[in-house]
Amino acid sequence: MKVKIRKGDTVEVIAGRDKGKRGEVIRVLPRERRVVVQGVNIRKKHQQQVQAQGRTITPGIIEFEAPVDISNVMLVCPKCGETTRVGVRRTDGLAERYCKRCGAVIE
Repeated sequence: MKVKIRKGDTVEVIAGRDKGKRGEVIRVLPRERRVVVQGVNIRKKHQQQVQAQGRTITPGIIEFEAPVDISNVMLVCPKCGETTRVGVRRTDGLAERYCKRCGAVIE
């Protein structure tokens, strides 16, 4: 099934530990049905110092955003500012996403 959330969209987490948080989609992983959202599902990784190809990776604790299941996020409409389901309309052979609440086209 095609993913209706794209990179750059603002989404709100509707389930899980980070419920209620809003953020921008950094990356979409359609095969795994997951998205990476800025500031959501923060994980810590202990990084050792590594030298590879003349570069040195600095050691320490790195924080990064882990992927979240796409069913746990909901798109925020840029016009009405509410969480909404997304519909797809076809006009002149082009598909456009729209807000099911207010009917505004989502670019």
